[in-house]
Amino acid sequence: MYKKIIYILIIPVTLFSCKKLTETPLSFVEPSSFYQTKAQIEAAYAAAMNSVWNSWSGYQYPGIQYFNHDDQMGGSNLVIPNNFSADLWRRHYEAILNLNSAIAAMKKGNLGTSVDATVYDQLIGQALFLRGWNYFCLVRLWGDLPLVLDDTEDAIANPPSRTPVRDVYTAIIADLTTAVAGLPAKWNDGSITKPTRDAAKGMLAKVYLTMATAPLNETDNYAKAASLAKEVIDASTYTLIHDIDKVFTLDTRYGPEVMFSFTANYADGTMSPQVWTPPMLNGWGDFSVQPQWAEAYPESPRKDAYVLHMLNGVKYTNWSGSSTPYIKKYMYDKPEDYAAYRSNVTLPVLRLADVYLVFAEADNMANGAPTQAAVDAVNKIIERANGYTANANHPLATMGMSKDAFDALVIEERNQELCFETGDRWYDLCRKRILGEKTIEFYRQNFSEDDYLYPIPDNDIRLNQNLTQNKGYSLP
Repeated sequence: MYKKIIYILIIPVTLFSCKKLTETPLSFVEPSSFYQTKAQIEAAYAAAMNSVWNSWSGYQYPGIQYFNHDDQMGGSNLVIPNNFSADLWRRHYEAILNLNSAIAAMKKGNLGTSVDATVYDQLIGQALFLRGWNYFCLVRLWGDLPLVLDDTEDAIANPPSRTPVRDVYTAIIADLTTAVAGLPAKWNDGSITKPTRDAAKGMLAKVYLTMATAPLNETDNYAKAASLAKEVIDASTYTLIHDIDKVFTLDTRYGPEVMFSFTANYADGTMSPQVWTPPMLNGWGDFSVQPQWAEAYPESPRKDAYVLHMLNGVKYTNWSGSSTPYIKKYMYDKPEDYAAYRSNVTLPVLRLADVYLVFAEADNMANGAPTQAAVDAVNKIIERANGYTANANHPLATMGMSKDAFDALVIEERNQELCFETGDRWYDLCRKRILGEKTIEFYRQNFSEDDYLYPIPDNDIRLNQNLTQNKGYSLP
């Protein structure tokens, strides 16, 4: 997203507290006074992204494991304990507090005449895009949330209660809508890591699609999702990478298909590449794939590009010292970087392939049957997956399919195309309410409706008497 070079430490040790401490600091610069320049404002965005994407923390390690109760990753069993993913909750709120401080300073007029109106709108747009995305992650994982915005009164002195899901989405829509208006189609400075107008539209389309499904089930949002997704596709600012084995190379990690992603460079890299690599290739094998899921994945060039299930023609079941396949999407580091235990591999948050599938799902549901446009959209993804040849194991969608059959096909296509990407499969299982159905059979006995939300962290409940626990989890 941004190169993480400068970090601003403005985060309280705990997010919410029912007690207020009185101290007399020797020296303190309030955030509202610090943010005086464009560079200082963008440093807050770097700090926000650093909260959720930092070497060995956030969405790196152990963040990947916070979504391992889906049907894709090894180690999933649907036994979700108290405090599960508490670190991710904290890091998203750290990011939001950084963003809120920068937004408040800009609205206060701290930038003065140092930037013109266009640059000001772009700065606000970036902040609101990031805040909207952070809350979008939080609301899907935890439901009702403490909603802390730039104009919220002191959250330390006045701990907020949980805001209903619908109202959180209202705030997300407001943020992303303003971001769409303020962000450019392309950045004049040549930046390929900042969010653009179409990235904001794509994210907003995904928000509307989620709102059309559980828990809100506000189906009028299908049409909104389809309309925005089509605008992104038609704009052609982003394009699908033609060859499936090129989608996750280092050369394509910031485009033309990737619309928004975490970033990495040699100064601030990703966790060691050995975490993805199986032991038989001298890796650590921290993240494996559910064998049942891999067996159900149709044989295709995409399977070979995304899942390490064969080595020199030998299937994983016959590998020495291993009985599981592995995630291949993130095994594209240079050999010299691998040997040095360093990585510049990134995780995409939004790709154009996702937007095509958002459009296909939303357009079908909005119209009560698959349209030609919806069929064409999903078939673009299927054709690429098959290497542009007919594949009896993975046939194309057709206009003759029913609404429900087409919807199931699109969700399965999302399962295969977006596997292991920042929780996408988990979010789909939850919003479509198919977690119990898709969970590996051996673990279905552990499923309950309570699994659709994660537990509110114990520490926050202890410190904020206004917070309640999600159903199915115990109070600290």
